[in-house]
Amino acid sequence: MEVRTMDAGSSGSGHETLVAALRAAGETTRLRILSLLSDSDLTVKDLTLILGQSQPRISRHLKLLADAGLVARSAEGAFAFYRLADTGAGTRLAEALLAQLDPDDPIHQRDRERRSGIRAAKAAAAADYFATNAEVWDRIRSLHVPEAEVEAAIRAILGEKPIRNLLDVGTGTGRMLELMAPHAQRTLGVDASAAMLSVARANLAKAGVANARLAQDDIYALSAGADRFDVVLIHQVLHYLDDPGRALAEAARALAPGGRLLVVDFAPHTLEELRLKDQHRRLGIADSEMADWLQSAGLVSVATQRLTGADASDTLTVTLWLAKDPRIISDDIRQEEGAYA
Repeated sequence: MEVRTMDAGSSGSGHETLVAALRAAGETTRLRILSLLSDSDLTVKDLTLILGQSQPRISRHLKLLADAGLVARSAEGAFAFYRLADTGAGTRLAEALLAQLDPDDPIHQRDRERRSGIRAAKAAAAADYFATNAEVWDRIRSLHVPEAEVEAAIRAILGEKPIRNLLDVGTGTGRMLELMAPHAQRTLGVDASAAMLSVARANLAKAGVANARLAQDDIYALSAGADRFDVVLIHQVLHYLDDPGRALAEAARALAPGGRLLVVDFAPHTLEELRLKDQHRRLGIADSEMADWLQSAGLVSVATQRLTGADASDTLTVTLWLAKDPRIISDDIRQEEGAYA
C-alpha cells in the first residue's frame, strides 16, 4: 500500500503527522467509521445507531479522526454531518486504507445494512416533506418546457469539457447534482433549507450518487471558499432573491480561474400569481439585468439560450446564461485535487 506523506509545509514534521493519522485510523471502530463515511454524510446519532455505541464514544472517535485530518464536519441546522475529508494527505491516507478493506467482511456488511435502514427512514421523512410541496412544484413545472428538455440543454451548453469540481448553489432536491454527477469528479450542493437538504440527500442516496456532498450555506456568503470550482450552477434560484447580483458575485468568487457559471431561470413574464402564491421576488430575469450582474461580478458572457414551449403565449420561457471567469488557468494557482472543503 502506497501512502504519501504530508506536505513539507504542514505543522510539525510530515513523519509525525503521518504517524498520528495512522494511529487515529488504526482502531476498529474508527476504521468502521471511515468506511461508513466513504460514500455517505452521517451524523453522530446515525453512527451511534449503526455502531451500537454511546454518543460520547462516537464523538470522541470523530474528534480524533477530525484532528488527524481524516474526516471533516459541516453544520446543517441543528445537526452536524461528518464525511471523509476532501483535501490534503488525510484524504489520500483514508482512501489508501479503505482500499485494503474487504467489502465482504461481515462487520462492514452489517454496518452497511444498518446504514441502509437509516437511509430508508430518512427517505420516508423526505418523501413526506416533498409530498406537501409537490403540488406547487408540479404546477410551476407545467408552466414551462419539460424538465427533460431543460436538462438536455444544460448538458449541451456545458459540453464535454472535463469538470473536476462542481458547485450547485440552491441545490433544492439535488436534481442538478444527480444530473451532473456522471460528468464531474466531485460535486457540492448547498442550500439554506435543512428540509430541502434532507430531500436532496435521500434522492442522491436512492440514485446511487457517491461523488456528491451537501451542506447548508448562505447564497450571499458561500463558505466553500474562493477559486475552487470549474463550474458553478444556479438553477431556478435567482427569482427568489432580493439581490441576485450579490449572489452572482459570490458565485463568481467561488470560480477557479477559467471556470464557468451557468444560470438557469425564467425570462421576464407577467404571471403575477407566482409572486403572490409562490414567493417569487422577481417575475423573470432580463438579459440586460443579467449582463450588468455578470459584468459587475467580473465575468464574461459566453452564450445565451432560450427554451420556449410550442405555444409561447401559454408557457414561461426558460433562459440559460453561460459566463466565464476571464482569468487564465495556471498550474501554480490550481488547488490540489479535491479542491473544495
